[in-house]
Amino acid sequence: MFNRRRPPRLETERMVLRLPAHGDFEAWAGLRARSRDFLSPWEPVWAVDHLSKKSFTNRVYWAQRANRNGTALPLFLVRHDGTLLGAITLDNIRRGPAQSATIGYWIGEPYARQGFMREAIDALVNHAFGLMDLSRIEAACLPENVASRGALERAGFKYEGVAQSYLQINGRWRNHVLYSNLRSDRRGKTEVR
Repeated sequence: MFNRRRPPRLETERMVLRLPAHGDFEAWAGLRARSRDFLSPWEPVWAVDHLSKKSFTNRVYWAQRANRNGTALPLFLVRHDGTLLGAITLDNIRRGPAQSATIGYWIGEPYARQGFMREAIDALVNHAFGLMDLSRIEAACLPENVASRGALERAGFKYEGVAQSYLQINGRWRNHVLYSNLRSDRRGKTEVR
């Protein structure tokens, strides 16, 4: 059974997905700083204090609160040797008739295109469809982000269309391609008899 009080810990072949902790600050800030040029074309503009300890502390508290409240599941990707690789978040968790959420992620430049994110997406999707009992996971990325689109497609996400001016990325409102992954045992089924 899914328990929001106990911090989630998802194990994969090469890493652990877990909530961020205060002790992760230096690894996180270092990886984000080294990967800034690599990440900036795909992300919103960073706030002036983005890499500050205070900003990171706020992120950790938000992650704990969001997990406890069941509104989001923000996880760090940590290789088995303790190296921080990136992060993945199941956000906008909607219950009731929707039973859906949105997935977002980033990977540090040194670890890109090595299959880590695909492995993380698979683990989080399995967790979401299994223990969390969700039915639909949505994702969006820039049309030219070939690596992200490939990771989603290899993880079973299907292209759904284009959202005009969907998110502000790198200082501009940008169109995004939309993807979804549906829990296979619920496709087209209803509880109504």
